[in-house]
Order: sequence, then C-alpha cells, then structure tokens
Amino acid sequence: MLFNSYEFILLFLPVTFVVFFTLGKLKCNKLATVWLVLASLFFYGWWDYHYVPLLLMSILFNYFVGKQIENRANKKAILFGGIAADLLLLGYFKYADFFISTVNDLSGSSLGLLNIVLPLGISFFTFTQIAYLVDVYRGIAKNISLLYYFEFVTIFPHLIAGPIISYKEMLPQFVRAETFAINHKNIALGLAIFAIGLTKKVMIADNLAVWANIAFNNSENLTFLAAWIGSISYSLQLYFDFSGYSEMAIGLGLLFNLSLPMNFNSPYQATSIIDFWRRWHMTLGSWVKEYMYIPLGGNRHGELCKMRNLLVSMLLIGLWHGAGWTFVLWGGEHTVYCLL
Repeated sequence: MLFNSYEFILLFLPVTFVVFFTLGKLKCNKLATVWLVLASLFFYGWWDYHYVPLLLMSILFNYFVGKQIENRANKKAILFGGIAADLLLLGYFKYADFFISTVNDLSGSSLGLLNIVLPLGISFFTFTQIAYLVDVYRGIAKNISLLYYFEFVTIFPHLIAGPIISYKEMLPQFVRAETFAINHKNIALGLAIFAIGLTKKVMIADNLAVWANIAFNNSENLTFLAAWIGSISYSLQLYFDFSGYSEMAIGLGLLFNLSLPMNFNSPYQATSIIDFWRRWHMTLGSWVKEYMYIPLGGNRHGELCKMRNLLVSMLLIGLWHGAGWTFVLWGGEHTVYCLL
C-alpha cells in the first residue's frame, strides 16, 4: 500500500486514526498500541502478505538477541551473531542474484539466478534493528516490552521508505500519555506536511517519470535533446519522489503525535559532496556514520585509515541504493569526491 493510493488515503489512514485515538480516549493505551501494530502489519501485508511472517521472524529474532545482550556476559559475541544473521537475511534477498551474476560474468559459468522478489522495506527494518542491537550493547537502549519493540519496527509511516529511526529516540514517544490524545496542532501540521509531500510525489515526480521512462526505454534511438530531457527528468523525478515520501512520512507521524527524524533537506542546493550527504537520505548517512564510520576509527588514526573507513562507508551506501556494480562504482566515485 502506497501513501499516495486511494486505499491508503480514504480507508486505511482514517480508520487507523479514528480507532487509535478512540482507544486512547478510553485510556486503553496498550490496546491502542496493539491496534497500531496490527494496522501497520496489515499495511505491510497489503503488498504481499507472504512476507509478513519474514518481518515477524526478524522482529522476534532481534528482540530475543537484544534481551540476550542485556542479560549475558558474552555481549560482543551475541551482538556480532545477531548482526551477522541480519546481514545474511538482507544479503540473501537483496544481493544473492547480484552475486550469482557476478560469478557468472567472471567465470563464464551459467549458474541459474534465484529471481528472488525483494521484500518491501527490508533494508529499512534490517538497519533499524541492527542499530537497536548496537544501542542495547552500548547500554543506551533498554527493552521495555515486546509490544513497544513491535511498534518501533513496524510503525507504518517509516516501514517501507524510511526514515531509519532510533529506538532510544522513539520509545519515549511511544509510552507517553500525550501520544494517545488528539493534538489539533499536530494534526494540522501533519496534514499540511503530508499534502506537500503528496503533491511532490503525484503532481511532479510521477509526471516527470513519464519523460524519464520514454528516454530510458528508447536509449538506442535518442537524440541529443531527448537524452538531456530524459536525464534531467529522471534527476528531478528521483529528487521529488524521495522528498515527497520523506515529507509524507513526517506528516503521518505527526498525525499520531510521533516526531520522525528529517530525512531530506534540499540536497540539490548542496555546496559540496560532503554537504550533499548531510542533506540526502540524512538518516542513512547518520546511521553509517554512527554505526560504521566511527566504530571503524573514523578520522582518528591517520589519513590512510580515514580513506579506508570512508571508502567502506560509501560503498555500503552505494550498495544500499541498489544491487549492481554501477552502485558500487557510484559509491567509490563519491568517496573520491569527498576526499578532494
């Protein structure tokens, strides 16, 4: 179910909103949370219900691993085991065919592709939960209950397209009494931000997609002018699509009195590549910085280590955006630009 679909806007969102705040008005806060979790799972399963069990197993696994990290002495081994399992799951669904294709290209073999359908939002809920495990290990996140952990992972405004959220920042919002009471200011602000994002997605990005698709579907017969129109259309389509979804997510969060992190801040106005990555997919950049770049050593151990850490981080960002060598090269290219 997409944020710009009639089913979402006219049915799912109003019903979810009314039931949630009705239960909140009756002081049934935990029941309201249960309702929001079930609604979010329904939202996820609308695309393909076969992947709901995968999401549930991932949530239960990471919650269990988090509890073990809290209660056991060998915390680091448990942490690494949990992260490895998360990455293996993500790698299988997102990168298995990429790996097989690469082996075929390099060796001349003809291994069959698995043709795996990528589960919706798997990168987001995987990275969200890896951050949770690390925060538990660091002692800055603590389990309250399985219910709130379910809400943390599944809350529908962020589930399929981000932003990547933090357990330590979201949990206080989930449990406070004010979350379950209608806030007219938040509703007005949330609807306004959602409407702006919806306009960017439907009226700008989707219309530009028509021109971009014409160019990419006829790449062998393009004129000079048509190639530039297609290229610029695609750049702006990508820009307004991501900007629209980021704003719709923030607006939806405010409707339920939740403050989601900003994920997009006019990246095409950036004055440098470094500034660009402070504005584009901001929560991914923050995640990579906090959970990869700094733990690897950041810029604390000399220029060579800094270059290595930056390269690893940017290659990860490249692979995040897609399973292909073009994305790997794109990440490497941005590493060079950041070092210039």
